[in-house]
Amino acid sequence: MARKVFVEVTARFDREGRMLPLSLTWEDGRTFEIDRVLDVRRAASLKAGGQGIRYACRILGRERYLFLEEGRWFVEG
Repeated sequence: MARKVFVEVTARFDREGRMLPLSLTWEDGRTFEIDRVLDVRRAASLKAGGQGIRYACRILGRERYLFLEEGRWFVEG
């Protein structure tokens, strides 16, 4: 089973109050811009366990899932 990698996220709120992540900072300090948010829904992490709001994001041309669970952001590592 994969592990939860907790990351720092920079996000913005639009006029309707929706939160959109803009970038994430990996545990080694590298920062990655989120090219596009493809989907937002409540879902479980099947690889690392846990559930929350799942953001399907395009980062460096690849689709990755970013989760917001109880106020903390994580990716499947």
